[in-house]
Amino acid sequence: MDRNFTARELGFDKPTENSIDSVSDRDHMVEFTAAAAMCFMHLTRLSEELILFSSQDFKFIELSDDFCTGSSIMPQKKNPDVAEKMRGKGGRMYGNLMAMLTIMKGIPLAYNTDMSEDKEQVYDSMDTLQASLRIMAPMIEKMVILAENTRAAAARGFSNATDMADYLVRKGIPFREAHHIVGSAVNYCIKHKKMLEELTMEEFSTFDNKIEKDIYESISLEACIKARMSYGGTGPDAVKKQIEIAKSLLK
Repeated sequence: MDRNFTARELGFDKPTENSIDSVSDRDHMVEFTAAAAMCFMHLTRLSEELILFSSQDFKFIELSDDFCTGSSIMPQKKNPDVAEKMRGKGGRMYGNLMAMLTIMKGIPLAYNTDMSEDKEQVYDSMDTLQASLRIMAPMIEKMVILAENTRAAAARGFSNATDMADYLVRKGIPFREAHHIVGSAVNYCIKHKKMLEELTMEEFSTFDNKIEKDIYESISLEACIKARMSYGGTGPDAVKKQIEIAKSLLK
């Protein structure tokens, strides 16, 4: 048999170097189920955030009714069923990978009928992954971001504490000392139920006399976000760049 001719006719670059590999090797199937399982790992993490962020406790997003169902008993409830189903299918994809590895474990280095069990896992992973990707895209596209809620959440939790420490460092204070000053300020805020940006200049001056009015510009939420300008960071410009790169990859 002219294996080069056969490879060309079948659209392959070349035949396998060892003919036994053609019949006894399933690495390509193991690799596919591994790649599909890894992809699904990320899909389940994304699904978890969609579920969490659409809950009443967070309410950062609103999923379209197209991808949700009503509760069988509570008329006011909106269940993110598609995201939950996708999250659950992660275990199925991991199972397919483990099944493939187990099928290939400990068999001789030639064709064995055990290998006829490989198709079910591969085709199931293929169908599940393709269907999930097809439904994830429109679910994200139709999702509504509740900006006011996300803005309010970002303002909580003293996320600007590090920026206040950086501000003090720019004033000539060693970071170790700045760290202690900010810790005291945060503790004061917790006791008085305030945020750092809500402190008056009189209150700021009790922590260090180098603090001036320009601190409000340095610790505003917008300023804190814009300061994360490193490549691949979370600042607006950096995120826009990542979106451009993602769009170019999708093309």
